[in-house]
Amino acid sequence: MIYFDNAATTGHKPPEVISAVNRALNEYSVNPGRGGYDRSVECTERIYECRKKLSDMFGANAPERVIFTANCTAAINYVLKGVCRKGDHVVTSSMEHNAVARPLYKLQRKGVEVDFAEVIFGDPDATARSFERLIRPDTRLVVCTHASNVTGEILPIEAIGRICADKGVPFLVDAAQTAGIVDIDMQRCKIDYLCIAPHKGLYAPMGTGVLIALGEIPDTLFEGGTGSLSTSYDQPKDYPERFESGTVNVPGIMGISAGVDFVRKKGIDSIYRHELGLMTYIYDRLKSIKGVVLYTERPTVGRFVPTLSFNISGMDSTTAATLLAKEGIAVRAGLHCASMAHRRLGTVDIGTVRICCSVFNNRQQADKLLNTVKNIVKFYKK
Repeated sequence: MIYFDNAATTGHKPPEVISAVNRALNEYSVNPGRGGYDRSVECTERIYECRKKLSDMFGANAPERVIFTANCTAAINYVLKGVCRKGDHVVTSSMEHNAVARPLYKLQRKGVEVDFAEVIFGDPDATARSFERLIRPDTRLVVCTHASNVTGEILPIEAIGRICADKGVPFLVDAAQTAGIVDIDMQRCKIDYLCIAPHKGLYAPMGTGVLIALGEIPDTLFEGGTGSLSTSYDQPKDYPERFESGTVNVPGIMGISAGVDFVRKKGIDSIYRHELGLMTYIYDRLKSIKGVVLYTERPTVGRFVPTLSFNISGMDSTTAATLLAKEGIAVRAGLHCASMAHRRLGTVDIGTVRICCSVFNNRQQADKLLNTVKNIVKFYKK
């Protein structure tokens, strides 16, 4: 199978990640932070090492603020529902994934006011101004995706972060499509909460998520055993225990740690340029195929991640993806859990075919995809 659905999860994990997960199951099948025996202590140390790697990679300088979650969606919910209360005001973008849109919709029904900043395609300065215009004295939080999971367009989070910092408003970034692919520095970008999907750009196992919370989160989403302060029925106030009730996903965390090592060894910039270069190659050739519809300008460095949506004229996206699958090519069709973005594109009724490159994709696979699209167009026109 040729796998181009890496925006959902990276389809090929590095051998180092697989080995780390296997080692965790073989050597660290213990409950970290709960036992005084050697294996439990060593496991706890390995988990701290992973926190430190993530803190360093994303410029947090606070390993204790690295929280392991079930996925990126859970990390986003921890912040939105732990920070926002009735009467608060939130600003978000017009391109959000349901991981942000659905919890905000629920908060709206509980009395939180939400405004949507227009993302101006091709004009990051205008996008930043859209956010700035909506921030009010009672704005409790600004939240936005770092890059659209439909178009691949990168939002100007550094400019938005500066605006938030100047106005004293906490800033949450959904980095599901960017962490491990483009450089992110929480201090430089003034990010208070960074939500990460390690199973994507960090090549970790599925069922893993990370929240780096430099800002405070007043309320917890759920409570339980943490291995500390066990005589108190109140949830501990110290991070990360406050948000890690129950047994953490040790094999997943070991996989994250190995994934960080893999990305750092390859180099984020090197990975990004390989992936975006391949996507640009695909874009240029798709554009030359009569009957293929593209929705963005040509992907360029710093403006896009290696994610691209297209359609075949007169054909719904699901049919196109099914025909590609029959030729052994895995893509994603439909609305990609991001109807807001599809309304902007005018594709909410038909969806799009989405492709996303990883470090393991190559030119030969791209050519197979392109030739198959050509053949589908020819066949359909008959």
